[in-house]
Amino acid sequence: MFDALDIGASGLLAQRARMDTIAGNVANINTTQNEKGEAIPYRRRVAVFSPGRPDAPGKAGVRVASIEQDPSPFNERYEPGNKLADARGYVKYPNVDLSVEYVNMLEASRAYEANVTMMETTKAMINSTLRLIA
Repeated sequence: MFDALDIGASGLLAQRARMDTIAGNVANINTTQNEKGEAIPYRRRVAVFSPGRPDAPGKAGVRVASIEQDPSPFNERYEPGNKLADARGYVKYPNVDLSVEYVNMLEASRAYEANVTMMETTKAMINSTLRLIA
């Protein structure tokens, strides 16, 4: 009976990790250098889910298997006066598309809300069962 609550909780944790990843992508949308000052732009990250729970292998639920980098090409802008421009005059910007991140955040938010609703419904069913027993 409490497995449903565990499944919902694992969904909440997974979606929170996904939202954190998306927030990091948006925060770095204009980051054109790494921490060493090299002209290596930020690469978009994506949360990858897998079935199961990290705290209880073999049980139902979902977990974040990894946070992976998106291999799509960087966005290039023609800025010949920029110190980070290559020989052709192009500066590489992160492969982050704000509209894609917005849609992904909406989807993650809705999934989070669905897990909360499922947990509230399960809790109400457990309370009703206990009232019938008592």
